[in-house]
Amino acid sequence: MPASHLLLALGIVAVWGTNFVVIKNSLGSFPPFYFAALRYFFVLLPLVFFIPRPKVLWSNLCIYGLATGVGQFGVMYYAVNSQISPGLASLVVQTQVFFTIGFAMFFAKEYLRLYQAVAVAIAMVGLGIIAVHTDATTTFLGLALVVFAGLSWGVANTVSRQAGSINMLSYVVWASAFSIPPLLLISLIFEGGPAHLWDVTLSAPAGAWAGVLWQSWANTLFGYAAWGWLLSKHPAALVAPAPLLVPIFGMGASAYFLSEPLPLWKIMAAGLVITGLIVNLFWPGIERSLKHRFF
Repeated sequence: MPASHLLLALGIVAVWGTNFVVIKNSLGSFPPFYFAALRYFFVLLPLVFFIPRPKVLWSNLCIYGLATGVGQFGVMYYAVNSQISPGLASLVVQTQVFFTIGFAMFFAKEYLRLYQAVAVAIAMVGLGIIAVHTDATTTFLGLALVVFAGLSWGVANTVSRQAGSINMLSYVVWASAFSIPPLLLISLIFEGGPAHLWDVTLSAPAGAWAGVLWQSWANTLFGYAAWGWLLSKHPAALVAPAPLLVPIFGMGASAYFLSEPLPLWKIMAAGLVITGLIVNLFWPGIERSLKHRFF
C-alpha cells in the first residue's frame, strides 16, 4: 500500500476514533436523539439532490437507516450523554464484529468456527471486566446500550451486504432519509416539544454546530467515501484491520481532551476486546501460513 493510502487509512481511523470526544462535547448543547437527527439531516441535504439513489430495495434502505440512525447512533449518543465514558464507548461498540458474525450464521448459514468462538470468549471477558467496574461515569445500563448499538451496527452491516455491490456514499445518503423522522419523533416526545428544540437550535454555540457538521461530513461522508475508495483499490484483508485502531484513538483522545482516566482494569479490558477482534480477523491467515510452513 502506498504511503499516501496508508496515511489516508490512518486519517479515517483517527476521525472515527476521536469522533467520540466530539460527540461528548456537542451533547453538552444538544439532546442525544435531536443531535443524531441533525447529523443525518446534514448527511442527507444537499447531497440527495446530486447523488442518484442506489439500485436497492426501499425496504433495504429503510432498515439500514433505522439501524444506523436510531439503533446505533441515537442509542449510543444517549449512552455517551450520561451512562458511559466516550473512550469505553469507542471500545464496546466494536462488538458489532461479533454480531455481524452471528447474523451471517443465521441468514447466510455460515458456521461458527472454533477460532471465532475463542475470539468471542476473549472479548466477552473484556466486557465482563467493564461490567464489574461500573461507576458514576460508566453504568451497566450504559454498557448494555452501547452493546445494543453494536448489535444495530451488525444489523446494518448485514443489510448492506445483502444490497450487493453499491456506491456506499450514495447508500448512506439516501438511507439517512429513513433515520431522520424516527429520531425527530423520539426527540419531540422525550426531549421536549417543538418550542424547546427550537430554542436549543437557536442557542447552541458555534462549537456545538461544528460538532454536528463534523459528525455529518467528516465522520460519515468523508469516512465512508474514503473507506470505500480504499477497499476498491486494495484487498479487503489489507484494509480491514485498520478499524482495530479506533478504540486506541477513542480512548487516547478521551484521556487527553476529556481527562478520562485510564486505570489498569480499563487497559486490560481494552486489550482483551481488541485481542478478540484480532483473533477473529487474522487467525485464518495465521493458520494458512502455519500449514504452508510445516506441512
